[in-house]
Amino acid sequence: MSIDSDSQGTSTRPYLVRALHDWCTDNGFTPLLAVHVDESVRVPMEFVKNNEIVLNVSFDATSGLRLGNEFIDFKARFGGIPRDITVPIDHVVAIYARENGQGMAFPVPTEPSMLSTSSLDTAPAPGPAPTGLRLASEPTATRPDSDEPPAPSVPPAGGRPSLKRIK
Repeated sequence: MSIDSDSQGTSTRPYLVRALHDWCTDNGFTPLLAVHVDESVRVPMEFVKNNEIVLNVSFDATSGLRLGNEFIDFKARFGGIPRDITVPIDHVVAIYARENGQGMAFPVPTEPSMLSTSSLDTAPAPGPAPTGLRLASEPTATRPDSDEPPAPSVPPAGGRPSLKRIK
């Protein structure tokens, strides 16, 4: 019996992003989005580093914020210049509170059609992201057994922001 994609339902990512955005807002925290950038993401490219940008999506920093099921879009100022921002929901790799780092990380898009040729030069090899995080619906038995120790789940300081897992 094969599982049809319709029987799996829609992605949980937009619902989790909205829920964590609400949680941050309700607690007086600043919600930040870490976004994997390729040609389908509309952000100021001068602020992109290593194919990633971190966006402040608080109501104070944005205008017309829409957290949809397919896209997140809003207007924001970068260096005093108003910009239209559009992020496909599957390019959100994390949402977290700036003040304490609590939030949730998601897999980086790895399908070749989702990555631009320019991002392939600096992006990790296709396959599962080498983090200790996994989707709640993903069974732990799917991780390959290996003699090598697992890759660290937190990148070295100075690059990406760190996340704290909430249980």
